[in-house]
Amino acid sequence: MAAEHDLTARMAGHMDCHLVFQLLDFLQERQLYADEEIFEAKIRLLRGTNMADYAMDVHKSTSAATSYHDYVKSFMSMSPCRIVNNHILVNDADAADNLRRYCDLSTNSERSLSALWGKLAADILTKNWDVALEELNRLKEIIDSKNFTSPLNQLQNRIWLMHWSIFIFFNHENGRNGIIDLFFQDRYLNAIQTNAPHLLGYLATAVVVNKRRRNMLKELVKVIQQEQHSYKDPITEFLECLFVNYDFDGAQQKLIECEQVILNDPFLGKRIEEGNFVTVPLRDEFLENAPLFSFETYFRIHRCTDIGVLSQKLNMSHDEVELWIMNLVRNSKLDAKIDLVSGTLIMMTNHVNT
Repeated sequence: MAAEHDLTARMAGHMDCHLVFQLLDFLQERQLYADEEIFEAKIRLLRGTNMADYAMDVHKSTSAATSYHDYVKSFMSMSPCRIVNNHILVNDADAADNLRRYCDLSTNSERSLSALWGKLAADILTKNWDVALEELNRLKEIIDSKNFTSPLNQLQNRIWLMHWSIFIFFNHENGRNGIIDLFFQDRYLNAIQTNAPHLLGYLATAVVVNKRRRNMLKELVKVIQQEQHSYKDPITEFLECLFVNYDFDGAQQKLIECEQVILNDPFLGKRIEEGNFVTVPLRDEFLENAPLFSFETYFRIHRCTDIGVLSQKLNMSHDEVELWIMNLVRNSKLDAKIDLVSGTLIMMTNHVNT
């Protein structure tokens, strides 16, 4: 069940092979699939490529099955000269620099566009997020302004751009704004609804953790409703439970599932080691912000809320809940007050505002 909502297969079809390896490495680390399945997927990627360094990595793994070793050994039987040349070609930092020079000198627009894609991949692989964001915006400008041979070709380029952008937006310090700004543009939102509804989960995550962009929530929920028959996951279902069905118990259940989705996602589940502790920053942000959506909505549609009942639901003391509510009212600008005598939260107006 851990891999139930894994999007790797959907994402891989819109990515360069080098980028897909990053996803497979994460899945292997999380042990969402048997090692044999991961190695088989890696070998399928290696076939027809000159990715010698990746072949070496697979060959070195002691867990790989013998049949996989046979293929990798044949790959490595190339002449030393070819091995060295391939190593140079896949040295990401050098590749990015050489492709930049090529783009500056080339007069062939098609080849320059291909080189830009290559440079973006190299910048992503070297985790040069500031430069990668610049290249992403440069590619976007070209894609939006270029006269493509067909609208379908232009649509495919936009879909590729959004998939590659996920690497950047969930690593760059301003990425949560970036993904919202890009994905909500009409042409890109249409592309998502046309051929990539699975990207809605990433967009929904960015909106939930970005307190300053909650104004986009209404539009997001509208799109999630429109695409519910073609795609849904616990993150999109959490928002649908809350803002469409007003099913608060269902939303709480989906919130539990959301944590597992985030932990098992190559983009959302990034881990940071801090001494002896390992944290997943985005998981922590999501679980901090998502419950606020639930209770803000609950407070808006209920005239009176018993603080004692609420403390039981939150597993907090009465005083802790009162303090939490006061902060929530202040930060959310809810028109409400606490009646200390009756121990209730009273809404001055009774309306839903998503």
